Amino acid sequence: MEVPVSAAAVMPPDPHETLQQLLAERWTCRQFLPEPVPRKTIEQVLALAQRTPSWCNTQPWHVIVTEGAATDRMRTRLLEHLQNNPGEPDFPFPTQYTGVYQERRRECGKQLYTSLGIERGDHQGTLRQMLRNFELFDAPHVAIITTEADLGVYGAIDCGLYLNSFLLAAQSLGLAAAPQAALAGYSGFLRDHFELPDSRRVVVGVSFGYPDKAHPANGFRTTRANPDAAVTWHSA
Repeated sequence: MEVPVSAAAVMPPDPHETLQQLLAERWTCRQFLPEPVPRKTIEQVLALAQRTPSWCNTQPWHVIVTEGAATDRMRTRLLEHLQNNPGEPDFPFPTQYTGVYQERRRECGKQLYTSLGIERGDHQGTLRQMLRNFELFDAPHVAIITTEADLGVYGAIDCGLYLNSFLLAAQSLGLAAAPQAALAGYSGFLRDHFELPDSRRVVVGVSFGYPDKAHPANGFRTTRANPDAAVTWHSA
């Protein structure tokens, strides 16, 4: 006797719903488990991200991925470096946050500090949490995404598209990630540490691995504005 197969079992997944779920569930992880990610899984993430579109198909990104002792060595050297050296990003950081951008930034910061029990005015607690960026939130891996200097801002934009693909690919495979401009703030160190040619510009770093879901730093989710707040329609 044949066992009937439900319609749900034979219907292919809806691409829109799959993407919607990945976008809704992706979050910035701020504490990782020490367990390393298998090389095969990382290669799956990279293979998916490589499908990212780019201007004239230039694919300007190059990605350095660390694992094992290489992650720990970078983490240790970076922490030592920043104690006596100012930041040196290849791309200018924001000059200021005003209006709604400041409000959203403050909301995110307040959520993080509240989850960790860091009270307003606790400068030591704030500094300690800021330094967690450079400890890679204890992640077993970091990806450093670079572009070619000659491609200018649009090469960096293409790398931004790659970053989003990387984050969603990681999410689809049960991994968590933290995109970090803080790491790009020390581009000179990264260029020296990884022996990058002068023609490469550091766009962003991504700490990644398996999330520590029980850690309070991972206990909140940021909000998103209504699409109407970001769109202006012209119909006539």
